[in-house]
Amino acid sequence: MKKWNLIIDVEKCENCNNCFLSTKDEHVGNDFPGYAAPQPLHGHEWIRIERKVRGSGHMVDAAYCVQTCNHCDNAPCVKAGRGAVTKRNDGIVIIDPEKARGRRDIVSSCPYGAIWWNDQLQLPQKWIFDAHLLDAGWKEPRCVQSCPTGVFRSLKISDDEMADIAKREQLEVLRSELGTKPRVYYRNLWRFSKWFIGGSVIGDSPDETRCLEGATVTLRKNGKNIATASTDVYGDFKFDHLDPVPTKYQIKVMHKDYKSLELDAQVESDESCYVGDLRLSM
Repeated sequence: MKKWNLIIDVEKCENCNNCFLSTKDEHVGNDFPGYAAPQPLHGHEWIRIERKVRGSGHMVDAAYCVQTCNHCDNAPCVKAGRGAVTKRNDGIVIIDPEKARGRRDIVSSCPYGAIWWNDQLQLPQKWIFDAHLLDAGWKEPRCVQSCPTGVFRSLKISDDEMADIAKREQLEVLRSELGTKPRVYYRNLWRFSKWFIGGSVIGDSPDETRCLEGATVTLRKNGKNIATASTDVYGDFKFDHLDPVPTKYQIKVMHKDYKSLELDAQVESDESCYVGDLRLSM
């Protein structure tokens, strides 16, 4: 049995919102019986983009994570719906626009916040993977077509094939600990979910002060080396993909022309850490 899946590449998203706008264009004012009632013009974000800014000083990056209904295989909304929400054989989850009327409790059943309440129609609503278009012969949802940077890939394949792709491409799902088994997968989710520690190495000598290229920087945790980096032409280094847990790290900087330097880097909050300028003397 082939089922629909969506792959979202966080690294490619530039926050243009074409995916959001194409979904609005498709559903605002349009009724698709059996699939979805019209979406309100304002308030609903069936596809939304979350922003994450990491770092400080001159070492800052931003990532954008597209989030929507995950069409989970173990969907809490299906259980809560008691017949008002169904999962199709192709993996798509549909909230019946007639059976679900008045069922505001379905909104709170989604741990991802992907279901919205239509106050006018008294109806819970969400992104339907453009099932009405796929059933009419379309090859992919509108969000895939409208994205100029190739953030999305939609695949109708077997679960085994999808599992192989997920393993090979190191794909992740949102909040896997919930056990909901999403069918929306992410590449480069670390840009949104992980921390970094970075800094700049400067060499001080009687004749000049300069950015030190080629310095070796070692990151240690609990007395063990966990990563090594080399500074670039601007003297910058960065250790990325760190788990977002308050941790005390040790940093050691070495350069053949300067004295070594060691310091502690305490990461205490939900933020990446830029340690600033690290000055080496001769």
